[in-house]
Amino acid sequence: MLKKLLGAVWRVAPLGARRLTMRLIEPRFAVTAGAVVLDEQERVLLLNHVFRAGSGWGIPGGFIEKGEQPEAAVRRELLEEIGLELAEVELAFVRTLRRPSQVEIIFRCRAQGEFAPRSVEIKSAAWFETQALPPELGRDQIRLIERALKR
Repeated sequence: MLKKLLGAVWRVAPLGARRLTMRLIEPRFAVTAGAVVLDEQERVLLLNHVFRAGSGWGIPGGFIEKGEQPEAAVRRELLEEIGLELAEVELAFVRTLRRPSQVEIIFRCRAQGEFAPRSVEIKSAAWFETQALPPELGRDQIRLIERALKR
């Protein structure tokens, strides 16, 4: 009985009121795209990011803009931050994070050409052997890399 009543009220409520109600009760989250980028020697690209917590080292990536496709976002981020083009981009996996409320889309990629930091957000960028990642690299970033490289 209550469900029928609520359904009837919902159907006749103004569209603006229904949208506001949904914004208040539905969870909100950010969506990001990250890249585990390999070169021809199978080394992994890591960026030392000014705003990243901890050591600053991690895989490249960033927020997906409204209406942007995830692959386009990861290509844009690498181009903006270090001027690197990607030859190949393949979906590796998707995960959700509770804090912050976020969906993270991780790609496995192949680099094309050279790079150099272009953004004030990036202190440095470097290639690392998978067995010789920086000791200060966070455990979560190591797990991301390991998982993305499993086929």
